[in-house]
Parts: sequence; structure tokens; C-alpha cells
Amino acid sequence: MPGVDLQHLVPEHIRRFEAYVPSKPDPELMKLFGCARLLRLNNNENPLGPAPAAQAVIRGFRPPRAALYPSGDCFYLCSALAERLGVEPRQVLVGNGANEVIAFVIKAFCQEGDNIITADKTFAVYEWVAEFSGLAARLVPLKDLTFDDQGMLAAIDARTKILFVCNPNNPTGTYWSEARLRRFLDAVGGRQIVVVDEAYCEFVEAPDFPDAVRLCREYPNLVSFRTFSKMHALAGLRIGYLVGAPEVVDVVRRTCVVYSVNTVAQEAALAALEDPTHAQRTRELMRAERAYLGDALEGLGLPVVRGTANYMMVKLPLSDTLAYRKLMAQGVMVRAMTGFRFPNWIRISLAAHEAMTTCVTALEQLLDNHRSPRGT
Repeated sequence: MPGVDLQHLVPEHIRRFEAYVPSKPDPELMKLFGCARLLRLNNNENPLGPAPAAQAVIRGFRPPRAALYPSGDCFYLCSALAERLGVEPRQVLVGNGANEVIAFVIKAFCQEGDNIITADKTFAVYEWVAEFSGLAARLVPLKDLTFDDQGMLAAIDARTKILFVCNPNNPTGTYWSEARLRRFLDAVGGRQIVVVDEAYCEFVEAPDFPDAVRLCREYPNLVSFRTFSKMHALAGLRIGYLVGAPEVVDVVRRTCVVYSVNTVAQEAALAALEDPTHAQRTRELMRAERAYLGDALEGLGLPVVRGTANYMMVKLPLSDTLAYRKLMAQGVMVRAMTGFRFPNWIRISLAAHEAMTTCVTALEQLLDNHRSPRGT
């Protein structure tokens, strides 16, 4: 029986692209590293879990409903989001996580020969989706750990269709102020789509932080991405959304896959919107643990980027991948940052205080062993 002629069938840009390999499930990792428990400080998850109202929806889902297709356009959720954000329902488009929404926008506006522009050290999915779609991703180096607006503008050419800005940036937690974002949008002048990924916007309490959804009224080429994964703690249900001008969202809607957002995700997200106290409790926890962890890490003599979101970057005097393995043996899971082009850095998700103190103790032991290795 003849084999498959993959050399002929697979496009060149797919052959060049390396698949992302996710980590193993927690029980498998615990067996692999020999730890009795595992503190997940790698994915910026909300340690409080979903709001009580969302938890009630999840617990109350009746199994027979699994046989029925969900709302294809997330009708009730789009209506609730529109009312909350002060836009029309047709300006909201919900997807199966922010990753799917990213793909919607790139498919809507880009064709062969086009390019997108983003930073070199940011959320990698903008780059990945462009590349496995056969498009060029132009990566502009961060400047002072922040998106370089002038560098991005200089990288634009006649085939540039979309500029992606992660605000606040993952992994640095730095952000553009409203004034800086406005200057950038004025310079672009409507010639390209500007996507502002606001996945972590609910954690930022700075008064000059912009609201991209509100700015969409003034800049119709601006699209905001938001998610229920972080603040609302629904990462396991995969639900994100975009907001933009009606004419822009109408174009994006042509590329979306209906029925991709399941019923539980839609109804849990709708319930989460109705509980503002959950977000406030999360911010209070993040504020306290950001201060604690930042001070503790600096007390260990480590360079720290505190940022404004629910994570923190720290530079180590050793390989981040080695540090990952050593910390895993102590039951502490962090994000090694070489994949983000930050070698020797790790990113730590903010969590409950006990998890933070355990993390600091594990890092202290790691540093002691590194500075005074056995047998020397």
C-alpha cells in the first residue's frame, strides 16, 4: 500500500513550522518529577476559581443538554457584553478562546504576500497563526520591555494588514498609556487594522491605562480582544471575544466557525458578568501578592519586572529550563521564558499567599544550591 506523499501535499510554510507541544497533565508531571503536589504558577490562572454564579451554572448543567447544539452566535452573551461595554451586539464576536479570535481576524484581512506586525517578546500566537497561514510575521524588538510604537510604525509596508499590541504585554506586564495608544492610532491613520489584546486589562489599576473598547468609537480600525480565561477564571471552558466597529466585525464574522463555543462556556461567562465582586476580590489578592512576591524576589537579589497583571518576571543566574526542572521537583511549576525569547528568565503567576511563600522558599533553595553546589 503506497504511503502519503507529504512532501508534495504539505505547503512549505507548514513544513517549516514547528508544532507547539503542551505540557503533560498534572498527574503525569507529578509522577515524572516525583512531587506529591503541584502548584500551578505557569499559566496565569485565577487562584480564586470562577465566580460563585458561574460555578453554579457549571454544576447545574444537565447532561441531556449536551446532545443539543449551542447558540451559534452566542446570542445572549453577546447581548450582555454589548450592554456592559456600551456597544451594539453586532460589534461583539465570541470565539473558542482568544486563540480562535486571533485566527478569525488574520483570516479575514490577510492573504498570501501580506504581513502582520507585533513584538518579538509577546504572546506568540499572533506570530504562530500568521506563519502557519503562510504569512510573514514582522517582529519588532521591545524597547524598555514595552512595545516599541515607533519601531512598529517603521516596519509597516504596503502589504501590512494588522498590527498586534498586547496591552498589558504578556509576559512583561508593561503597558501603553491611553495617550501613547492614541498617538499610535493617529499615526496608523486607518490604513491597517490595529488589534489591542486586552486579555489582562481587568488586572490593571493604573489611571492612564486605556480602554480599547471605548476607543473603537473614535478609531474604526481598532479591534479589542478580551477573554474570560484570566480574571473570570474560565480558562478550561475556552471562551474569548473581540469588539470593534460594526463594519469591521461584519468582515471578521464571515471567517468565524459557528457552534465553536460550547453551551456551558456561554452560560458560565454570562453568569460571571453578573458578579462584579469576584473581580474586586481578585484584584485585592493580586495587589497584595504582587507586593509580597516582588519584595521577596528582590530580597533574594534577583532582577524583577513587577508589571501590572497577574504575573511577574524574574531573571535567574542560571538556565530557566534547568530552574524549571529543579522547581518542579519541589512541586512548583513556573513558566520558563526561553520560548518567549527571554533566556534565563521565568514568569511566575500570582496566586494565594501560601503558594507564593512556597515558591519563594523553593527559589531560595534553588539559588543556594546553585551558588554552593555539592562537592565544592
